[in-house]
Amino acid sequence: MPWFIWLLAAAALGAAEFFTLTLVFGLLAGAALVAAVVAGVGIGLLGQLVALGLAAVAGLVVVRPVALRAMEQQPLVREGSDALIGKRAEVMQEVTATRGLIKLSGEEWSARALDESLVIPVGALVDVMEIDGATAVVYPRELLP
Repeated sequence: MPWFIWLLAAAALGAAEFFTLTLVFGLLAGAALVAAVVAGVGIGLLGQLVALGLAAVAGLVVVRPVALRAMEQQPLVREGSDALIGKRAEVMQEVTATRGLIKLSGEEWSARALDESLVIPVGALVDVMEIDGATAVVYPRELLP
């Protein structure tokens, strides 16, 4: 089979991978590229099919599981305001469902309570549950009186 047929097959499989994001079609496209190289060197159809099969099996059995495991892992480093989630802070000004002020990582942040029924007093320790714009959404570390 001519090498350009393998290239067309690789392009079609690459396009299918673009729409499915399964890592299957992309690895098969890579195997088709290997078959195109083998065809370009002048090896016959049987050699091309063997190269296609070996590359496809290697990709699907070896590369795909490793790639899927790597994609499942959460990034180890959180940056920006995401790094503040889970930190402890101290209430500087009473925190309610709509307003408040906390000291978080040495800076003063506007804050609001996660539970809208809570009023968190000055001096209480809170955990940052999320960052909403420039406002920390917090929850008390201990039960309030």
